[in-house]
Amino acid sequence: MAIKRDYYEVLGVARGANQQEVKTAYRRLAIQFHPDRNPGDKEAEDKFKEAAEAYTVLSDPNQKARYDRFGHQGVSGGGFGGFDPTTFGDFADILGDFFGVGFGDIFGARRGRGGAQPGADLRYRLTIELEESAFGTEKTLKIPRLETCPTCDGSGSQGDAPPETCTACGGHGQVRMSQGFFTVARTCPQCSGEGTIITDPCRECSGQGRVERERTIEVKVPAGVETGVRLRLMGEGEHGRRGGATGDLYVDIAVEPHPDFAREGPHIFSELEISYSQAVLGASIEVDTLHGPQTVDIPPGTHQGETFRLRGKGVERLGGRGHGDHVVHTRVLVPNPRDLTEEQQDLLRQLAELDGKAVRGDKKVLDRVRDLFG
Repeated sequence: MAIKRDYYEVLGVARGANQQEVKTAYRRLAIQFHPDRNPGDKEAEDKFKEAAEAYTVLSDPNQKARYDRFGHQGVSGGGFGGFDPTTFGDFADILGDFFGVGFGDIFGARRGRGGAQPGADLRYRLTIELEESAFGTEKTLKIPRLETCPTCDGSGSQGDAPPETCTACGGHGQVRMSQGFFTVARTCPQCSGEGTIITDPCRECSGQGRVERERTIEVKVPAGVETGVRLRLMGEGEHGRRGGATGDLYVDIAVEPHPDFAREGPHIFSELEISYSQAVLGASIEVDTLHGPQTVDIPPGTHQGETFRLRGKGVERLGGRGHGDHVVHTRVLVPNPRDLTEEQQDLLRQLAELDGKAVRGDKKVLDRVRDLFG
């Protein structure tokens, strides 16, 4: 099995690189090793996929944090096949020079020939505790995204001069190339498919019309969510270009394992350790639940693995449709002889004698040995 290279090494950036540096490094490698620029070059294709894999992880704050802590073991789905272009609004802008209109159609980033283009949707993985999933919570998220440039108001121009029609494509945003019997349309390399050229680009956004900003968002997580639930925050994705609609933010929920409770849907499961005497004679025992301490009545003669159900003490069902239950599994403890006092051991021997069961260190046997040897 081939050993994966460090993602920072792949992109050629330092571990402290910001999102713009990561994006710039990926842009450079994507153009350099793209298969259309290197037809039939397997090595270039592998480097192209490797760069895409590294960017997928390092451009996502959550995946980057897991990778920084655990390395490749901390991220999953990192292969090029798992690459999600929705996490990178300018993916089509980077590679559009090679794919043309067809690429934009596939990834929802069709060139607008200078017109409005919608912003990309973003995804964020939010990890919460079991108690937070049961009762709901509010979280503050910091989301890096592309926003309309405040200096040029999204026009990309520094002054008032209007964009000029691209001379290479005549304003169409595409140039046509003949290849044998076929005519292929590709994105214009001069205007990048815009159809126009900005003669005096904005100094803050370099003519792109958008700049990267970190947005702070308050997210209300409803009670009853579990791992795999996705929340949609409309209009919290990346801003569109040239007045295009803003994308959405999708928050994927992941619930951390609890040290004492297990969850299945709205129901909570826990284990209750009881002594042999409690199992035989019965007892009332206080147990912890998500709703605070509750009393469980253990009837006499309780066996190992019996269950007791606390109605309504589980997780609230999503949408407020009542609560699940808390199910308690009993586990009968067998004491370690080394932890018992002589009196406790003597009582157990007496019990064994009453049951007519022989045990090690039977007192009658010991007495006979003492009598034999005086």
